[in-house]
Amino acid sequence: MRKAMVLFASLFVATAWAAGSEGHGEGHEPSVPEYILHHVSDTNDFELEVPLGKPIHLGAIPPLRIGSCEPVMTDHGLVAPSGWDGLAKGCLDLSITKHTVMMWLAALLLLGSMLVWSNRDKTKLVPRGAGANLIEMLVLFVRDEMAIKNIGKEDGPRYVPYLLTAFFFILFMNLLGLVPWMATATGNLAVTAGLAICTFIVTQAAGIRAAGLGGYLKHLTGGVHWLLWPIMIPVEILGLFTKPFALTMRLFANMLAGHIVLFFLIGLIFILGHPAVAVVSVPFAFAIYLLELFVAFVQAYVFTLLSALFIGMAVATGHHHDEHGHADDHGHGHSELGPSHDHGKAHA
Repeated sequence: MRKAMVLFASLFVATAWAAGSEGHGEGHEPSVPEYILHHVSDTNDFELEVPLGKPIHLGAIPPLRIGSCEPVMTDHGLVAPSGWDGLAKGCLDLSITKHTVMMWLAALLLLGSMLVWSNRDKTKLVPRGAGANLIEMLVLFVRDEMAIKNIGKEDGPRYVPYLLTAFFFILFMNLLGLVPWMATATGNLAVTAGLAICTFIVTQAAGIRAAGLGGYLKHLTGGVHWLLWPIMIPVEILGLFTKPFALTMRLFANMLAGHIVLFFLIGLIFILGHPAVAVVSVPFAFAIYLLELFVAFVQAYVFTLLSALFIGMAVATGHHHDEHGHADDHGHGHSELGPSHDHGKAHA
């Protein structure tokens, strides 16, 4: 630990001296905010970043756009429409960016890890090796502590593959962002929104599967008198979209904020203009870096746990309507205090 801190401090002190010498020689003042925004933003250009120095350009992948993508004149010259504005004008931007490459790399690492560390010998129940044991521990944790506890013994195992994929994919993307010259794809709002949309689709499918299409649509009425439906239906539909919105913003904000704080602490050396600042800022930055390692696991855990909770709520709502329907058929009442979470027992 001490050797790593000394190496970390030496690197940035040397960089600070180099940047300071360059700045005095050419009259160039490095901009820490611009460097941080450049680091966390997505782009088609691939380069090796040098702390507050000129990046080493590796090349750029030509943009791939479909539809009406004629460039329009802006303050920065002719620029092709992109993002939501471009989509509204009929231009679908499918360009390969550095965050896209990070997602591909995370997927390849995930597949490779599972192939190497999975227990393919069915005669041996106990995995061998640290990697295989770590993977099994995480798989059992997601299955037992997230899926089964929040969805139920009967329905939980059905959604374990999705929860495991989400957990490990987010974890690998988070950890890749802590490797020098890599980027954090989960610090991109489009990426976290895409992950949240996947959970939204699985959640709605789970609700429809548990309650049937009629029960699912009936749930949107809130179970109130039909005169109140104009109020309850918009509220229930709005409630469906608040969950993926919370998933999107939570993961995006936490991963982006961590990197900004880390680089800002390092940037204090250049803002204050003296290498001695590194004595304070580098240990703090190193502590934040270690915290980011912990945050990478925590954010993958939180996203997966919330996904399991949302799926469990959808499944429980379906069983609630099912039980209510059976109670009505047999002329019995229904107690809201009755068991509803253990879906296995509910159908026993």
